[in-house]
Formats: sequence, structure tokens, C-alpha cells
Amino acid sequence: MLVHPTQGDSQMAFVRGAAVALIASGLMLSACSSVPFIGKSGDSRPAANAQQAGIGVNAYLWRATLDTLSFMPLLNADPWGGVVNYDWYVNPQTPNERFKATVFILDQRLRADALNVSITKEVKDASGGWTAAPVAAQTETDLENAILTKARQLNLANGG
Repeated sequence: MLVHPTQGDSQMAFVRGAAVALIASGLMLSACSSVPFIGKSGDSRPAANAQQAGIGVNAYLWRATLDTLSFMPLLNADPWGGVVNYDWYVNPQTPNERFKATVFILDQRLRADALNVSITKEVKDASGGWTAAPVAAQTETDLENAILTKARQLNLANGG
């Protein structure tokens, strides 16, 4: 015995077909979106830091840090985390003291508060061993200012 579909069954089949088509088109359209633009306003201008897609911090601050402290031995550098560690440096004119530096680049924007320099100083004691010594407060600020100045110069030289 054949059962003829009722009007309710055909409407249900239509609704199922429409739901499948809607889900499929939603999945296809979602492939067109781009994750970096999620949560952005309608502003389609490129970001000011678009030139630095390869690293996680401001490229000018990064390059300026490496250039400004190039006289110190580089221990390690993390361009995605924004940390540059320098090993002990002994100035030949003052062989009884040595310095170590760590630079933290905290932002992708070229800003004064996007940079933090930490200096450690040691001096030789009478027995020839190294002991911790205070660093002049202005030393870290002077290094930060030197790095920022170099970063601004790099930015201007690049058309910024």
C-alpha cells in the first residue's frame, strides 16, 4: 500500500532542505572571513604597525634596541615576546665594574611607555669576586631615551 505524502510532510522536507542550505551557506561564507579583523570597527585603513608582521613588537623599537646596545654581548632575543637580554659588558676604561641589561618591549606601538630597560651592575671586591652594586637611577632612563630617539629616527627614515 502506498502512502501519499501529506501537506505537513512536504513542508517539513522543505524546512529541512532550507536549514541544510542555510547552514552550508553559512559555513562557506565563514571561510571568507579573516580572524585579524574580528572585533574591529568599520575602519579599513591599515594599522600603523602593519609593516612589522614578522615580529610581535614594534619593529622600530626592536631595531633601535639592537642598534643602541650593540656594544654589549647579546645573550638572547625573543622578537615575539619582546625581550632582549644582554650578557655582562666590561668597559675597558673601567675594568672593575660590569653591566648587564634586559630590555622589554611592551607594545606594538612606538610609544615611550612601550619600553622598559633594566640594568644590573657588579663591581670587583678586594678578593677579585663580583658583587652587586647600585645602578644610578638615571642610567636606565638615559638608555630608554636613547633607544626611543633611535626608534623615532628609524620611523622617520622609513617614511613614518
